[in-house]
Amino acid sequence: MKESVSLSQTVAEELIETLAQAGVRRMYGLVGDSLNPVTDALHRSGKIDWIQVRHEETAAFAAGAEAQLTGDLAVCAGSCGPGNLHLINGLFDAHRSGAPVLAIASHIPTSEIGNGYFQETHPDQLFRECSHYCELVSNPGQMRRVLRSAMQHAVSQRGVAVVVLPGDVAAFPAIEGPLSPKIVTTLPLVRPHDADLARLADLLNQAPKVTIFGGRGCAGAHDELVALAEKLKAPVGYAFRGKEWIEYDNPFAIGMSGLLGWGAAYQAMHGCDALLLLGTDFPYESFIPTKPEIAQIDIRPERLGRRSKLDLGLCGDTRDTLGALLPLISQKTDPTFLEAMVEQHRLARLKLSAGVEAGRTRKPIHPGFVAATLDELAGPNAVFTADTGMSCIWAARYLSAAKGRRLLGSFVHGSMANALPQAIGAQAAYPDRQVIALSGDGGFAMLMGDILTLGQHDLPIKIVLFNNHALGMVQLEMEVAGMSPYGCSLKNPNFATLAQSAGLLGLRVEDPADLRPALAQVLAHTGPALIDVVTDPNVLAMPPRATVQQAAGFALAMTKIAFTGQLEDVFDTVAANWRELI
Repeated sequence: MKESVSLSQTVAEELIETLAQAGVRRMYGLVGDSLNPVTDALHRSGKIDWIQVRHEETAAFAAGAEAQLTGDLAVCAGSCGPGNLHLINGLFDAHRSGAPVLAIASHIPTSEIGNGYFQETHPDQLFRECSHYCELVSNPGQMRRVLRSAMQHAVSQRGVAVVVLPGDVAAFPAIEGPLSPKIVTTLPLVRPHDADLARLADLLNQAPKVTIFGGRGCAGAHDELVALAEKLKAPVGYAFRGKEWIEYDNPFAIGMSGLLGWGAAYQAMHGCDALLLLGTDFPYESFIPTKPEIAQIDIRPERLGRRSKLDLGLCGDTRDTLGALLPLISQKTDPTFLEAMVEQHRLARLKLSAGVEAGRTRKPIHPGFVAATLDELAGPNAVFTADTGMSCIWAARYLSAAKGRRLLGSFVHGSMANALPQAIGAQAAYPDRQVIALSGDGGFAMLMGDILTLGQHDLPIKIVLFNNHALGMVQLEMEVAGMSPYGCSLKNPNFATLAQSAGLLGLRVEDPADLRPALAQVLAHTGPALIDVVTDPNVLAMPPRATVQQAAGFALAMTKIAFTGQLEDVFDTVAANWRELI
């Protein structure tokens, strides 16, 4: 439906009206100078909620999380100069995660552009690397087409679009004309040609041992994937972004590979005759085998073969392609390889469970015990967000996927401080769902000002804080490289007390015996809550295939610590880490 713009409307009002008609229900941001015409129009319209955050980076992360969960366009905004520059890290994350996000980057007055004006930047240039579309609206006549094009780019290409809007232009009268707020959201059927499918079927049918490894591109293809694995008697590994789509209700699942990996995925990928990569842009080349034949299916053909050798590459949506492939696959009858990998995965699970059992009495608290207990208590449709670093490891290894659960993180961009902002976007989009942020102490502290947003907008988010007084992942990286973990220690406050001062329920746990009742209390609380769990900084989480060089580097780092006089607890540290390693 097309509607005309009234001559009495401003460009800012046109913007808000168009967004509302396109289905946008909220906008994340922070008010300020050049953005004022937009927020004023938003307030007077009443059709879009303004989610006021305390830092624009939070706004971009929140919008990205909403877009990832709903699949719909989400919007964030920032004022000129520093205001919209703060958006850029969260926008990079959204763009690399394939989240349809529109950013409104307000700008200085048009007459001042290029004259070194107060807060002047060039956002039309700055945001190009993290967007599919980035354009400056320099006069009211541009607004309708630029805005619609931006929205269509974000939705169709699954990423960020940026509209740069000077404050004076936002306040100008809109140019009369038809609005076209409707966004085309229908997607085409994308699958390979029949001849290419036949080639893939021949490769898989002839290979005695097949392994499947999937990623985020397997979303919506769970049943087809399981059916293919059953026919091929193929174990199924997955990347971190594929966990939520592949792991649940899957008797062929054998865990993850990569730096955060666990289970039998690495062994299955290296021990097969044919490896089928499905919807994954897995970044760690050193974990990809070279011996088996490798076939890859991805809806974006530029990704084919860029991480591994490629014997057969096909462009297609995973679900559509597997649906067409399944009738061509012969039923295999020898389950020996599959059963061996499933058994190896079962043993890996037992090892993780043993660590959890030991954690019931271990002080400081084992972080795996925290994540495993949370997994038991959280709801079947919970949305989890995980900070980059060690929090991701505990989420990967101890949180169980379920059909109704979701798991978000900065899995491609790898930013710190993402868990709390993403939880804000998740809870705003789904006010009745349980939303839990797994935060590291380093990541949480970076953007912890936005715990104030939880109370301001009545967002009942639960924050589980892994407080090991260290930048744990960086410490591990330095240790395996043979370096002393300089600059990794953190002097933290009592985060529970800090949360209480912000109006949250705040609990602190130092004894593992207190963990379960405290977590239960936090999850049952009707408002926002934080549990500050003091965890063991000496717990080491190595990838599924640790190298001799990594082990040697770790030993060298411990030796350096000893000889520089940092002897306190060094032998306990070495012993604890090596127990984890072996």
